[in-house]
Amino acid sequence: MGTNQNVLGLIFASMHDDAIFDLTKLRTMGSVPFGGRYRLIDFPLSNFVNSGISQVGVITKRNYGSLLDHVGSGREWDLARKKGGLHLLPPFSHTSSAIYSGKLDALGNIWSFVEHSTAEYVVLTDCNVVTNIDYRPVVAAHIEAGADITAIYTKGYYDQSSDASATIFGIGGDGFVNDVMINPPMSGSCNMGLDMYVMSKDFLRRIVKESIARNRYSLRKDILLDRSASYKILAYEHSSYFSKIDSLVSYYNANLDLLDTEKRDALFAKNAPIFTKTKDNAPVRFGLEAHIKNSLIADGCVIEGKVENCILFRGVKIGKGSMVRDSIITQDGVIGEHCSIRNVITDKRVTIAGERQLTGSAGYPLFIGKGAEI
Repeated sequence: MGTNQNVLGLIFASMHDDAIFDLTKLRTMGSVPFGGRYRLIDFPLSNFVNSGISQVGVITKRNYGSLLDHVGSGREWDLARKKGGLHLLPPFSHTSSAIYSGKLDALGNIWSFVEHSTAEYVVLTDCNVVTNIDYRPVVAAHIEAGADITAIYTKGYYDQSSDASATIFGIGGDGFVNDVMINPPMSGSCNMGLDMYVMSKDFLRRIVKESIARNRYSLRKDILLDRSASYKILAYEHSSYFSKIDSLVSYYNANLDLLDTEKRDALFAKNAPIFTKTKDNAPVRFGLEAHIKNSLIADGCVIEGKVENCILFRGVKIGKGSMVRDSIITQDGVIGEHCSIRNVITDKRVTIAGERQLTGSAGYPLFIGKGAEI
């Protein structure tokens, strides 16, 4: 696939960490495990590469050790390049050694990287939306419309009680945004922002410099909300499958969505694959009493019990006589013999001894932290 040196991609790896603190306590949002073998950052990275964007910066914040280990030089995404390629950018504020306060502050801190890029346009995205999107028509629409900002949105159902980080757009007949709301006290179908934006580098430079000079650091509040009437904000609809992760429940549901063939095929399109770090694990080994139903099982697993409607990551072991249902068992998890596990999320390297019964619910899955022994 050809590359587009005129577009720079920037990924905010740590935005929304507080939304799923159980999983981000020891890691950043971008390195949260997903779908049996992926990390959340795999999706924006792959979307950029599949869109021909080969200059990518990843803006970190805290707890980014596992993220650095995962992305490495960017080889798996074909981003280990002499020109452009993948760049991991520091978390500290340009004014002090403190961590940045918001997106505009973060952009001000890494602006020398943006300035030295040959790109004329910049695509900004977070890591909390799992989707497959081609940015090429978005950038083309942005240029054709002469917009200052292009905001990517989707039509969906919004409920304030379950979505604490929503940006809702009002869109006129001309396709431009005429109203912006952040976490409004309402529920119903609306135009939900996906925290993905396209701007020219010149325009982005101006709003970053002006905002920092006025101690304003939030892109959503200080630009989209407060100054939406001053700028031409084009709304671009993304109509394909997406899942926004803003709570432990949404993380649970997003993973189990992969058990739906239609949704899985939309996310992992053949012409736009999702790349990830590869590992050399042995194939799955099934015991004589193993029974598997509607589950995704990664390589390196050893299954001797029953598994239904589950996502099992690499190296998981399920003991004889155990029944695991509607659960997400991440890397190197061990379930002993004769256990009953339902609606459970385990972080990496959790060990559950034999004859244990653990049950959550679809609306409140039971979470077990990294390295726990039960």
